[in-house]
Amino acid sequence: MHGENLPDWARDLTSPLDDKLGVELLELGPERVAARMPVEGNTQPFGLLHGGANAALVETLGSLAAHAHARTLDAVAVGVDLNITHHRGVTAGRVHGVATPIHRGRSVASYQVELSDDQGNRTATGRITCLLRQA
Repeated sequence: MHGENLPDWARDLTSPLDDKLGVELLELGPERVAARMPVEGNTQPFGLLHGGANAALVETLGSLAAHAHARTLDAVAVGVDLNITHHRGVTAGRVHGVATPIHRGRSVASYQVELSDDQGNRTATGRITCLLRQA
């Protein structure tokens, strides 16, 4: 699941769901998280990328970004809200996701996650809010 330019603390972070979906983490920090995921193997019966796979990718990226922020506060991030809007279907290639902060506070962090296809077309937009709890 992991790229080569990740912080040492993130090297052991793994999720069986992300592994099943084929998520490849490329960049990880409190200001930006980037990853990609194959469409193949993650489609619904009509051949389109499954909306649940989109949602899982959004939650993964936003949660990891919130966790990176929480680490600076000696806290952990716990998701409390997830919202996703699907803009266009994807039938082949990969989807690319980038999470950026909307709000990074001491008790709550919210991130927007933009998903796009290989051609750079926006396919979905998500938002996740995480509660930050002291470790």
